[in-house]
Amino acid sequence: MRQLRRVALLVAGASLHWACGSPRAESRPVATAAPAVDAASAGTQPHGDHNPHYGGVVLMNGDLHFEVILRRDGRHQVYFSDATRAELPASFVSTVSIAVTPTGGQPRSVELQIDDTGESWVAAGLPVTDPNAMARVSYTIRGKPYWIDVPFSAMPAPAR
Repeated sequence: MRQLRRVALLVAGASLHWACGSPRAESRPVATAAPAVDAASAGTQPHGDHNPHYGGVVLMNGDLHFEVILRRDGRHQVYFSDATRAELPASFVSTVSIAVTPTGGQPRSVELQIDDTGESWVAAGLPVTDPNAMARVSYTIRGKPYWIDVPFSAMPAPAR
């Protein structure tokens, strides 16, 4: 079971690596959420917890984890955490933006701002009606830009 989990993490990491912002990445696969693992594997073990803490999807950029919440009403949020999922202040990264592209349409970009608590990046964009829309999540970390495409269809169903 532990070996299977390791393989799943490697595959997820490779998917995310291929989707990063390199010039040739336009034709590569989009992000898939990092696989969730059981609570017994979570804690202080690096990459032991890929469960969403805020109702979004958890993605990785090296050891940096980030949880993206895309809402159909246009409100979006991004949280950052380290390899063990310890929360990082929003200021750990800079210039966070999300560009939403509906099928066959033009991207609509919105710049996110650090929330009042300093814990996440937030934005209020236009409502998203296309169930197949894509969101390009971009940020800068240590002076290096990074982006990844996330399909709206990857978002968990809203809690009732």
